[in-house]
Amino acid sequence: MARVVCVHGIGQQVQGEDRLRSAWWPALSDGLRRAGAEGLVTEADVVVAFYGDLFRPAGQFLAAGDPPYTAADVAEGFERELLAAWWRAAAEVDAEVVSPAAEDTLVATPRSVQAALRALSGSKFFADLALRAMVADLKQVRAYLTDPRTREEARGRVTALIGADTRVVVAHSLGSVVAYEALCALPGHGVRALVTIGSPLGIPHLVVHRLQPAPTGTGTAVRGAWPGGEGLVWTNLAATGDVVALVKDLRPVFGQQVRSALLSNGAHAHDATAYLTDALCGQAIAEGLT
Repeated sequence: MARVVCVHGIGQQVQGEDRLRSAWWPALSDGLRRAGAEGLVTEADVVVAFYGDLFRPAGQFLAAGDPPYTAADVAEGFERELLAAWWRAAAEVDAEVVSPAAEDTLVATPRSVQAALRALSGSKFFADLALRAMVADLKQVRAYLTDPRTREEARGRVTALIGADTRVVVAHSLGSVVAYEALCALPGHGVRALVTIGSPLGIPHLVVHRLQPAPTGTGTAVRGAWPGGEGLVWTNLAATGDVVALVKDLRPVFGQQVRSALLSNGAHAHDATAYLTDALCGQAIAEGLT
């Protein structure tokens, strides 16, 4: 079994485990080098738990990609609420993004959905993302958190790769939710380091209250389960401009033992490889391996 298991995030439906590893491995190796821990693992020690194909439309053999979504495809409820949260967060960190004038109307009117998508398409964070891809990302998050079959299969892809030799799990974006739940479902696992990057795990209501196992408490006293034993060190890294990582500090939900840090990833705030090359990420991985 692999010593390091990586779990990808949203928007990877036309990728694959080997293709993602070819991108993640050099960045992870660079992060270890920045941390003064070069050579602790080889590429053969690293695997990617891939679940992106669960969101790939069936039958598109000749023209793979996202369905031709429009603003009208953003469903009421979860998808519009998450879109509203992304809009508010983008407006806070990007002066070019128009702030939503009436946040409470976004979840209720199709016109405000169009305004949100238009505003986000002009932001630095979403600048290179087509509208249909943005809507597809919303639907992926909703599918994992609300569809039991999708959730079970995605989580199973991760648990299948965590073996007796696995010491580190590195998880990005939605993958951090999948990895967290997978570790919670594996009592007695030997993982020493959970490294979450660009994680939405701290978003109240939309994510926290949908986690499995369900958190305890209510309101500001809500507390999520710890995904391992006393020997597990959980490091959460969030870039200052990362809109997906809406809540940068996970300690209020998961306890003071979570090590939370803010990074600067430049224009690629949510990019997994930008996180992996940082010295703090390399240090967290190295600690789990040693």
